[in-house]
Amino acid sequence: MNLTFSAPCIFGLEGLCANELKFLGIKNVRAENGRVLFEGDFSTLAKANINSRYAERIQILLAEFEAENFDELFENVKNIEWESFIGMSDAFPVKGSCLSSKLMSVPDCQKIIKKAVAERLSQRYMLSWFEETGPVHQIQFLILKNKVSIMLDTSGAGLHKRGYRADSNEAPIKETLAAAMAELSFVRRNHFVVDPMCGSGTILIEAAQKALGIAPGVNRYFSCEKWSCIPGGVFERERELAKAKENRDCAFSAAGYDIDSEALATAEHNAQIAGVGDRIRFEKRDIKDYAQPDGYATLITNPPYGERLMDLKSAEQLYLVMGEKFIRERGKSYTIITPDDDFEKLFGRKADKRRKVYNGTLKCQIYMFYK
Repeated sequence: MNLTFSAPCIFGLEGLCANELKFLGIKNVRAENGRVLFEGDFSTLAKANINSRYAERIQILLAEFEAENFDELFENVKNIEWESFIGMSDAFPVKGSCLSSKLMSVPDCQKIIKKAVAERLSQRYMLSWFEETGPVHQIQFLILKNKVSIMLDTSGAGLHKRGYRADSNEAPIKETLAAAMAELSFVRRNHFVVDPMCGSGTILIEAAQKALGIAPGVNRYFSCEKWSCIPGGVFERERELAKAKENRDCAFSAAGYDIDSEALATAEHNAQIAGVGDRIRFEKRDIKDYAQPDGYATLITNPPYGERLMDLKSAEQLYLVMGEKFIRERGKSYTIITPDDDFEKLFGRKADKRRKVYNGTLKCQIYMFYK
């Protein structure tokens, strides 16, 4: 079965996500605002879920159409071949969002879509009522300017939930965004990476897993694995292929510093669960005491800032300290994420490159210094 998939991602990471999927050998990859589309079969579905570092989830894109009223919405949804995916006892909840559309009531759209799917399945299975006690097939919809996208979520928990972060500090960075920062910093197998404000260790763990070739989803479960429409052994084969690509015979190492002892303990625990505990050392140290390591070093960090953990004045003082400590030096690069538009001025120099992204709902910039 040839399917079209949608991989929603953080705004600003579409290019990284598309390149990653192409590198995996996936066909017809094209990036759009906030998502990447691609095509393939159920093996492709498993491969993308297990290997994608930057996608938020993997969805089957079932249909896209224009709808200006509930009748059009109902008929178009009913025409989808739901019976190819949803069994007689399977659950099929509906959720979604509407933006700049004539169909602005999310609850009403949920009811219409649910009714259309139920009517289609009722006709195919000759049933008047569905118990929905089987595996969950989460239906998702997006209505943007009257264009409707209907999808089936295959991931369950978001792909940023790798399975290693049982605990986190007060304001963690999303794993997908941390992985993107590692990629933008060109982290490779022989690098030394440091995060002087590491919190629960997410950036360093993502950098280590990337360097060692550990697939981000290799040790977690995906909701579609219980679907009867997916051939047996598909996910097992893709997991084995992913594990075969791991290579721990490399020089990668990392160091994480923080002033919070509890956060450091959490970071150590998370790194052990992620399988990279032997590559990262954690130490209690204030940013004011940061000293440049010898040789080449890649610094990646998500400092606390006004809207996140500290007041604006304290955040600005922190940026001044960072500017003093993170000096221009051959072999040293710095990648820093912050929502503060005045960061470069306070840091003391212009970034060599910048990228706009969202950390949750917060509009941020990733500043890269490497010259």
